[in-house]
Amino acid sequence: MSIRQTLRTSGPIFLPGDDGYDAYRRPLDPALDPHPAVVVRAADATDVRQAVLAARRHDLPFAVQATGHGTHRAHDGALLLHTGAMAAVLVDPVRRVARVGPGARWGDVLRAAAPFGLAGLSGSAPDVGVVGYTLGGGLGWLSRRHGLAADSVLRARVVTADGRLVTADADRNPDLFWALRGGGGSYGVVTALDIRLHPVSTVYAGAVTFGRERAAEALAYYRRWIERVPDELSTAVLLTRDGSLVVKAMYAGDPDRGRALLAPLWRVAGPAVADGMRVVDYPDAAMGGVSPRTFDQVRSLDDDLVAALVAEPDATVEIRHWGGRIARDRGAAAHRDAPLSVILDTVPSPRTATALDRCGLGSAFLNFLSDPARTASAFTAANWAALRRVKAAHDPDNVFGAGLAVPPAAVPPAAVTASA
Repeated sequence: MSIRQTLRTSGPIFLPGDDGYDAYRRPLDPALDPHPAVVVRAADATDVRQAVLAARRHDLPFAVQATGHGTHRAHDGALLLHTGAMAAVLVDPVRRVARVGPGARWGDVLRAAAPFGLAGLSGSAPDVGVVGYTLGGGLGWLSRRHGLAADSVLRARVVTADGRLVTADADRNPDLFWALRGGGGSYGVVTALDIRLHPVSTVYAGAVTFGRERAAEALAYYRRWIERVPDELSTAVLLTRDGSLVVKAMYAGDPDRGRALLAPLWRVAGPAVADGMRVVDYPDAAMGGVSPRTFDQVRSLDDDLVAALVAEPDATVEIRHWGGRIARDRGAAAHRDAPLSVILDTVPSPRTATALDRCGLGSAFLNFLSDPARTASAFTAANWAALRRVKAAHDPDNVFGAGLAVPPAAVPPAAVTASA
């Protein structure tokens, strides 16, 4: 039986040469040119189940794509499940919960929640998919105040490797629930997420631009200043290719208080060339980030690292403050204790690489990672081992092994003998 005959889906199916195949096979990254064996555009959870079972029946690799932001490898010869049509968003303002489909984007959620004075823990761009971003951890401008997006997941509906549709929450499949909240898409296809919304309507946010002359002094001050700021304030300092120093900030509170907190940092970095800080509705406060070619969390920002970053040729550098609620939550996602991260949009100079080796943790963050070989670096050793055990329990054949995947733990020979 052919793959088209096997797939009894309500959503369309595209084989090579069909109209629509090229449109749905392409990810966001223009460098990738995948040629899957078949593309299934799912309309509902039943279609997802059909796709998983068909891939197993025909021994095809399996991959999932919604917005295309998280695709880092061409899935040639695979069954590619496209979930972009499953974009429903339902907001319960009383419970402060949004149920989102796997094709929903953050802009959809923010627009639906805003009339109730609520917001989800979105990232820097409204067109990013909610589910992929959240499963990968989800670091946003409200994370110091409310935690990573993964920590606000309340429930997931998941199609597992054997084609079952299950619920994962604190009471049902709790191990799967723990792994999904930051462990990525290695455990099944999420068909719906219930996420906690937070009472945020307006914020004081934007960016202030300075010359580069006092960049070293500003960064030296910044590393001390962040120890005293409240969780409601999130900041990042950028050294841009045009020779500017930019302080980006969001304060989820009274704008006068936010301006007073930021003023000492601005005085050290100043005088300002441009001031873009303003009170804005949270859905309109998205501030784009730096595309990470190099990412590391750092335990300290010492003088040598500061000097190296300031002198970094032909690069945009972002130093971002973590901490707050991120460090207090203890979910699967991320190395929680790092106070700062450093992102470069290029390969660092030898001087910067040496300084990062000394100050950095050598850790990644799943949302900022593009190399599947480094997936383990996005987790602590204990969480990586636990994630592999959950993987072995729910997907021992590694059906969901595409992209930034967690491999199943090996089953000890004694365990095999005992269960035989």
